[in-house]
Amino acid sequence: MAKPKKKRKGMTFEERPILEANACGIDVGARQMYVAVPPDRDDEPVRVFDAFTEDLERLADWLVSCEVTTVAMESTGVYWIPVYEILERRGLKPQLVDARHMKNVPGRRTDWQECQWLQYLHSVGLLRSAFRPGDAVCSIRALMRHRTDLTAMAAQHIQHMQKALTQMNIQIHHVISDLTGQTGMAIIDAIVDGQRDASELAKLRDPRIKASTETIRKSLVGNWRPEHLFTSSNRAICIAPTSNRLKLAIAKSKN
Repeated sequence: MAKPKKKRKGMTFEERPILEANACGIDVGARQMYVAVPPDRDDEPVRVFDAFTEDLERLADWLVSCEVTTVAMESTGVYWIPVYEILERRGLKPQLVDARHMKNVPGRRTDWQECQWLQYLHSVGLLRSAFRPGDAVCSIRALMRHRTDLTAMAAQHIQHMQKALTQMNIQIHHVISDLTGQTGMAIIDAIVDGQRDASELAKLRDPRIKASTETIRKSLVGNWRPEHLFTSSNRAICIAPTSNRLKLAIAKSKN
């Protein structure tokens, strides 16, 4: 008769080796930071700091005095970025950990308990750090994201302006390929300034436009309703500064 196999005993929390003896845990919030250091480093191993810059500097001073070298942070949104950058400048090694790893820990926890769990789990190597690129890459990424946002904003303004023109049966955006080009914006600016004569508006046609002056004139004859003129004018006013900011963001990203 075969002997029953002995069950291998798993490692308990107490038996886990300490991989990061100088680990700290921070539960990042919008207004306060709950910070835990190893219990033997301070009479008050858990402290609460406000999110103001001066308080974050005091937080970094305290961690340095406690000989902390690595910090695990849990956060939502972008609240972690200021404290991350301050700790990085102080020579510490901050790590943003995935909040989903903490959900596997059973029980309901307060922020006070959460930072202590972070400190312990980080010290025994159970947390995985999220990737954060270098400072130069972060700067370029911020500019590129801003550029993407401005492009989306400008596109939304253009779509609303085209809708207002269509409701007045002004078909200029179907005659020229780009309403925000030289001819399109010249005509829109003239409409904003009060010009309603289709013949006068058609004279603003750029010679490079394929459509004839007569076709453009016919596309500018419509029902000039005040409410649609108001909305299209507001959208046209919004497009110009958005386009200028977009050009500035592109120039910044190239430098």
